[in-house]
Amino acid sequence: MLGGVGMGPAVLERDRNVPETFCYPRKMSNCTMIRKLSEEEIADLLDLESLLPVIADAMVKIENDEVECPPRPHTPIGEGLDSELGMELTMPAYIHGEEVYTTKLLGIFDQNPKRDLPTAKAQIAVKDAETGLPLAYMGGTRVTNSRTACMGGLAAKHLTSGSLRVGVIGAGSQGKWQTRGIAAGSDVEDVRIYSPSDSKYDAAETLDSELDAPVDAVESPRDAVEDADIVVTGTTASEPTFPEDALAPGVTVVAVGAYTEDTQELDPAVLENADQIFGDSPDEVRHIGDWQATDLGEDDIRPYADVFTGDAERQSDDERIVVESVGSAVFDAATSGLVYEKAVEQDVGSEFSLETAE
Repeated sequence: MLGGVGMGPAVLERDRNVPETFCYPRKMSNCTMIRKLSEEEIADLLDLESLLPVIADAMVKIENDEVECPPRPHTPIGEGLDSELGMELTMPAYIHGEEVYTTKLLGIFDQNPKRDLPTAKAQIAVKDAETGLPLAYMGGTRVTNSRTACMGGLAAKHLTSGSLRVGVIGAGSQGKWQTRGIAAGSDVEDVRIYSPSDSKYDAAETLDSELDAPVDAVESPRDAVEDADIVVTGTTASEPTFPEDALAPGVTVVAVGAYTEDTQELDPAVLENADQIFGDSPDEVRHIGDWQATDLGEDDIRPYADVFTGDAERQSDDERIVVESVGSAVFDAATSGLVYEKAVEQDVGSEFSLETAE
């Protein structure tokens, strides 16, 4: 199987009618053509509803130790130049049994907004797992946003029920994408979005035009989370983003913004008063600011994968559940593999070669 992850009924059926002229793993192992995919082309190929089970299966693969995903090196960039240092992250991953493996290259340059450029920009290389030959090079923004959106989407699908009232903290990229992820797999009654900046108004207008539910910008974090069935946080905050006492019984909280010990979105009480806590990578979650601010122990968090294997579920309507996500290159591998397969099947993108002409 190519692109998705093989785990029972959750895996999508794939069309195998691939023209022989395309570079396709194990069909043309000596092919030197590389498929280039733009962000726009990826957007046309990738839909969140289809991606949800792929990411769920990827989490199960991680938990079963059926992946290769080394710690990502952080390389300072720009020493000797007349500018502040940037950072390059290299994120390779391989899912056992898949026909491709991937490496995401992520540059983070905090001074870029002053240049009218994005702070972070990613690209993904896809290579043949049997030969090591390059197969595709694609933009990484849509892939990253989509696979991260699945964290909220899967929580809504598996840990809530009914038509959902959604509270969103953060009006940037992930605030919007978490909302899209939730709507992809669940019915949404309404959405309230908060940010301390005026970006909340633009975000609300954008989402309101996309969803079959009203989306409103609100003036405080409390207004966003009160009476919400699911709350998502997607910020770069270093201190709690909403008051714990505003949460309703039975709420599911999904936090995707904190990824270092210096970043924190949740009040310690949100975690300490939760009935169940899940992490996409529990070992890494224990090192982020959200967790470090609590008195919780190692056994107080369990793998998010348990939800998808049937080993964990919501126990009551009043139970509070927290999902912490720090992300993984494995999710990029699963998503970009799926994108590559669809691109080949539908003949999307352009091709180029790095070989010297004879």
